[in-house]
Amino acid sequence: MYRAMRKLVCVTGATLGPVRRALTRLSEATFGRHLLLTNVSVSVLLSALGDSLQQRYQIERGARRSYDRHRLGYMSGCGLGVGFLCHYWYLALDRLWVGRTIGVVAKKVLLDQVVFSPILISTFLVSLEVLRGHGVQDMASTLKAKFARLYIAEWTIWPPAQAFSFYCLPTRYRVLWDNTVSLGYDVYTSYVVHDDDDDDDDLPPQQMGAIERVMYDARNL
Repeated sequence: MYRAMRKLVCVTGATLGPVRRALTRLSEATFGRHLLLTNVSVSVLLSALGDSLQQRYQIERGARRSYDRHRLGYMSGCGLGVGFLCHYWYLALDRLWVGRTIGVVAKKVLLDQVVFSPILISTFLVSLEVLRGHGVQDMASTLKAKFARLYIAEWTIWPPAQAFSFYCLPTRYRVLWDNTVSLGYDVYTSYVVHDDDDDDDDLPPQQMGAIERVMYDARNL
C-alpha cells in the first residue's frame, strides 16, 4: 500500500510539473514582459463587461429593447485609455514612494484620490465624447453633468480598495485588482454616462427596481 501511494505521488508530481512550469512561464510573460498589454487588455474587457451587464439589466427591466453595440464599443475604447493611464500611474507611484508602511500607503491613497482620480474620470468622459464624434461643447457639458457624481462614487469605493492594493499587492497586479474591484463601479459608470439616453429615467420611483432606485436616489441627492 505504501509503495502504491508513493508511486501515485511520484506520477502525479511528474504530471503536474510541466503544467506548473507552463503556468509559471505564462505568468512571467503576462505580468512581466507584456504587463502593459495585459493591463490594457484587462481594462478593455472589464469595461465592456460592465457595460454589458448594465445593458442586460436594462433589457430585463424593459428600459431597453436590445444591446447597443456602438455604446459597448465606446465603453471598451474608454477602457483602453484607462488601462494605459493606470499602468504608468502605479509605476510612477512606486518609484516615488518605496515601501509599504502605513505612512507610504496613506500618501499613495491620498494622491490617488486627489490627483489621479479626477484626471482619470475627466479622461474617460472626454474620450467617450470623442468616440461619439461630439465637439468641445458636448465635452464640457458632459464633464459638468457627470464628473461630480462619478467622483463622489469613487470616494465610497477606492480608498479602502487602494489601501489594500498598495499594502498587499505587487505593482504588476494592481491594474488587474482595480478592474476586478471596479466591475460593479463600471456598471454604475455606464449608467451615469448613458442615463440621458435610457428609458428607465421615465419610470416613477415606485416602479423602479432596487438598482435603479439606488441610482435614482444617488442622482437626486
